[in-house]
Amino acid sequence: MRFITLVAGIAAMTVTLFAGAAEPIVIKFSHVVAPNTPKGMGAEKFKALAEQYTEGAVRVEVYPNSSLYKDKEEMEALQLGAVELIAPSLAKFGPLGVREFEAFDLPYIFDSYADLHKVTQGALGRRMFEGLESRGIKGLAYWDNGFKSFSANTPIRVPADLKGRKMRIQSSKVLDAQMRALGALPQVTAFSEVYLALRAGVVEGTENPHSNFYTQRMHETQKHMTLTEHGYLGYAVITTEKFWDSLPGSVRDALERAMREATAYTNRIAKAENDKALAAVEAAGTTEIHVPTSDERRAFKKALLPVHRQMAPRIGSDLIEAIYEETGFDPEKL
Repeated sequence: MRFITLVAGIAAMTVTLFAGAAEPIVIKFSHVVAPNTPKGMGAEKFKALAEQYTEGAVRVEVYPNSSLYKDKEEMEALQLGAVELIAPSLAKFGPLGVREFEAFDLPYIFDSYADLHKVTQGALGRRMFEGLESRGIKGLAYWDNGFKSFSANTPIRVPADLKGRKMRIQSSKVLDAQMRALGALPQVTAFSEVYLALRAGVVEGTENPHSNFYTQRMHETQKHMTLTEHGYLGYAVITTEKFWDSLPGSVRDALERAMREATAYTNRIAKAENDKALAAVEAAGTTEIHVPTSDERRAFKKALLPVHRQMAPRIGSDLIEAIYEETGFDPEKL
């Protein structure tokens, strides 16, 4: 009888504990791209892993496609505590005064994902994240999207083909300089507005990884794409130091594990998703795809590599040289 009473008491206590359990910690994860892009898929993978590893102590709400904030608004929303996680492109840190991240915008600084990962997965990448801490920002991971191609409504074979063209860019001094080096007219446009801007003729061309180009339906408005692979587009998954430090240690540990695994997943699928998107663009038949010859690629490199020297005072010549050393890149060899 006493045993039955004890069991009943434990059962009642268990019900009481769960009934009175704290509400889950809600993490709002805002981003500006489609769910079926590498970043969109990475966000969903993190959500699943975070909720699994915290055993329901955390609930992640993912808001894709600028449904919560546009790319110009995300950073302020994070700093105000309106969201807990964002994954802005690396170009977005320049306006914060952390110009080192603009090195990722330099044209032709990375020849491959392998070279890129020597930086993002090494000491240099960690050092760059440490530079965010004075702004109250905690860097959690680098996520790949891919290498960019130029598009327009006229053929792109040599740098002069972009002269006078109104080309959409993110807000970035480096990307502005890149377009001007080609004689193009850079137009800063929010990512969510690019499709309509192309249709209206406000901008005439873009630079994008193929997954962004396809999922945002830019192939419906652009007749030509040239696979220049002239620049890299990647993201930093960030939160605030204040929010991160407020979490219980066990929750932080579980989220770090989820982020490591989500990052490995995202970076593993990035190239495959861009290849799939390029095949879909080709199948749509609305955009002619051109693979540059070695001479054409060399001409774009010659036109764009001077941007490295031009931007060195802004980004830091020591950092640029450190990237060269890490990747084995020699700008003098073309």
